Amino acid sequence: MTGLSVRDDSIQDYPPGALVRARGRDWVVLPESTADLVVARPLNGDGEFITGLFRDEISPAEFLPPVPAPGGIGDHQAASLLRTALRLGSAASTGPLRSLSEIAVTPRRYQLVPLLLALRQQTVRLLISDDFGIGKTVEAGLIAKELLAQGDARGLVVICPPALVEQWRDELAEKFAIDAELVLPSTAARLQRVAGDDSIFERYPFTIVSTEFIKQERHWDLFARTCPDLVIVDEAHTCVSSAGSGQRQKRYELLRRIADNTLPDGRLRHLLLVTATPHSDEEAFRQLLSLLAPKLAELDLEQRRGHEELARHFVQRRRRDIRRYLDEETPFPTDRQFRMVAYTHTPIYADLHHHTLAFARETVRGAEGERTRRVRWWSALAMLRSTASSPRAAAATFQTRSATAATETIAEADELASRSSYDLLEDEALEGIDAAPGADDETLPESTRGHLRALATEALALEGTRHDAKLATVIFEVNSLLRDGYDPIVFCRYIPTAEYVSDHLRKALGKKAAIDVVTGTLPPSERVARINHLTVQPGRHVLVTTDCLSEGVNLQNHFQAVIHYDLAWNPTLHEQREGRIDRFGQRRAYLRSVALYTEDNGIDNVILEVLIRKHQAIARQTGMPVLVPVPADGVLNALVEGLLLGEEHPGQLALDAAVIQQRNNLHHVWQSSADREIEVLRKYAYSGVELDEVKDLIVDLQSTLATPAEVRAFVRHALHEYGAVIVPRQDGFIAQTTGLDSAVRDALGLTGGANELVFQGDLPVLPGQHALVRSDPAVVGLARAVLESALDEAPDDGGTSEEKQHRNPAARCGVIRTTAVSTRTVLLLARYRFRLTFPGAAYPRMVIAEDTQMLAYRANAGGREWLPTEEISALLTAKPENTLEEFVLNQAKRAVAELDEVRDALDARGAELAEQLRDTHERIRTVAARKKGGLKVEPHESVDVLGVYVFTPPGEAQ
Repeated sequence: MTGLSVRDDSIQDYPPGALVRARGRDWVVLPESTADLVVARPLNGDGEFITGLFRDEISPAEFLPPVPAPGGIGDHQAASLLRTALRLGSAASTGPLRSLSEIAVTPRRYQLVPLLLALRQQTVRLLISDDFGIGKTVEAGLIAKELLAQGDARGLVVICPPALVEQWRDELAEKFAIDAELVLPSTAARLQRVAGDDSIFERYPFTIVSTEFIKQERHWDLFARTCPDLVIVDEAHTCVSSAGSGQRQKRYELLRRIADNTLPDGRLRHLLLVTATPHSDEEAFRQLLSLLAPKLAELDLEQRRGHEELARHFVQRRRRDIRRYLDEETPFPTDRQFRMVAYTHTPIYADLHHHTLAFARETVRGAEGERTRRVRWWSALAMLRSTASSPRAAAATFQTRSATAATETIAEADELASRSSYDLLEDEALEGIDAAPGADDETLPESTRGHLRALATEALALEGTRHDAKLATVIFEVNSLLRDGYDPIVFCRYIPTAEYVSDHLRKALGKKAAIDVVTGTLPPSERVARINHLTVQPGRHVLVTTDCLSEGVNLQNHFQAVIHYDLAWNPTLHEQREGRIDRFGQRRAYLRSVALYTEDNGIDNVILEVLIRKHQAIARQTGMPVLVPVPADGVLNALVEGLLLGEEHPGQLALDAAVIQQRNNLHHVWQSSADREIEVLRKYAYSGVELDEVKDLIVDLQSTLATPAEVRAFVRHALHEYGAVIVPRQDGFIAQTTGLDSAVRDALGLTGGANELVFQGDLPVLPGQHALVRSDPAVVGLARAVLESALDEAPDDGGTSEEKQHRNPAARCGVIRTTAVSTRTVLLLARYRFRLTFPGAAYPRMVIAEDTQMLAYRANAGGREWLPTEEISALLTAKPENTLEEFVLNQAKRAVAELDEVRDALDARGAELAEQLRDTHERIRTVAARKKGGLKVEPHESVDVLGVYVFTPPGEAQ
């Protein structure tokens, strides 16, 4: 870059903010430098290329003013373009929230509220309980990034279910530039070998820990003592339990230790609890609150008063609260259009079901000994559910040994089988639940085991639409959705069923849609890769999967409908399935959900009546899903007992007295939980942040990073100047990029033969498109390309003015004749650097921040008059008149020559900006009620003049 020049004088030290030259480019020195290594980032502000430089390879440098040259002088629009490029491309904004300029996501305004609420606290203890699919991960990530950036935390650990670890790793890396290690049972030994004598959590500052890892008691003490000072707990409701049951109680005890134990420096850890379902059990809710502040556990939840303390630690919004928030619209799906579709078994398939039920009853009733009876009970249930799922799943179950057969006690058998059999998955991960269960048992006589093999043969003979009405029904429903423009996900209970359904959908649909299947046989990374491969194919898509995808992978960008091929025996699982597409980023207003069921097997109707319909009724009543507050195994046990021990025809299974009693008990507790949710929403559903208090602050925070209007204007103008053809479209435009050179194409992320970019006005965008927001990779890449070309002022090579303009759309010099001024006026684009020191609860943190200012002056009888902001803005919209090139060159040289005369005024402006910046930072820390002592803002000793632009009246001599 020729914006800098190596100085002749040599210095021994390079203070933070100093400019240096090394490796053929220009750098800004950062505070992380040591005696031996100078840590620096490129002059263009690109934080991705921060590197360490050896002192003997760098030279001190200074920023040079622009050099006017024939054919290289632009107009006033170049100033606006260059200024916006600086704001979009730099990760060094002076904004009072450091995280906003360092992240690759554009948060909605409502997502900034939890951050402001967290910053009110010296030790952050916060429960984030926003609705499903509105961005709790982003909200927690923003808080973590800000605490780390300001020195209030040194490290981070996320505790989450195994199904979510990959998602958390990707979100932190891609959106927040936090590279975290996964701590799983399969990775812990390797990580510990690398850590040596240190613990994993001392060696790796950023980790994501699976609940499968910390459920092992031998890890508790080490984790509680050495985990970082910032802890995020996702799905926090699975870590508390009023009943004190199993793993939930152990997790609560561990979190209690983490919350109570002080760090070596005497501080308490920051703790963020994330869950969409905190209130389903009052005592469990109190346990959650006690982790935030012990006195909250004694709060009278029945009273409307006295919740001020809770409001400081709790934020909860529903979609209706934030669809329009602080004048910003956030599109969410309007509704899920749910249909229940019945099918009737063919006679031959009904025979298989009857034969299976008869065999199940025989084995259960004939068992001797309580343990054997329980093992047979679960095997019988596995056979019935597999037969209802698909003939292939049925055959697999008949041929597989029951896992419960290896258990030694009744309790072990019940613990192993009940969760998967009854879909009671609130506590544990969804990994492994889609494997077909077994029914074979070494205690069975050989003749009985031969009967199992015969049933397997009978089941396999029924594959295909001729005998399988359920399969024929799903093919019809998928075809209907595809015709209506929907891409469906078909959720199946078992791996053999998913493979069976996908095989036959491929045969039936042909080229109507691309089809693939994802099951628990694939590792998480391969699941994502397979989905990506499916969705890049042209046309419509159908994904067949098991519940391995009902958590952890968001699919709203590609799919708009869900088919429940197998009814779940827990409505939570239905909610999780549909939640993969019903979330922010989904562009379809009306989603579709289809549940297949039959009256033939005697179970589906009861599941629908007792669980699914009640779940939907409560969701309509409260405006949100309310999970089953207590395990539903009581009603399910009564149901299955009536089926296995009763005598009635399976298609005529009725709600007997036991089932009715269990149903009524469940519905009573469930309704009470729903009523409490409604009351909760009325009493403290929002947060402790008043809208009037933060509205201006949030708007100001976003505006420091360029407004949406500025981003739109910048992208259109820059692409046009580089030679792209702009084609307007609704809420955006298409850029045809055939004429762009390779450097610009690379910056935009164009690969191969791609010659078109589609830009939308705001998030969310369709796959393959770009949003006109500062965090979009194409927008950031374009901004950095513009800045690079402006600072790489190539010497005149004889090219035409048009060619030069395409190479350098943001010329550092500009001259314009216009009626907008009555006397010669000079506009300067100046970049100031500041050293910001945050007091930091963990350690003081210095950062280098930059601010770009437009300043303008005009000559009058008393000297130079500096223009107010509104007059400067008016200059940027001035209409030009023709100007001779010689006049342009002379005016540009004159203005550049005047820079030495205005240097003192520019420095004074830098001091004013430092005071304003300090006031802004103290304002947000005051609003946040945080200690602000130790906050320092120091301007760097020199200002970079990036651009000089002259405005002259038409009467000025040419």
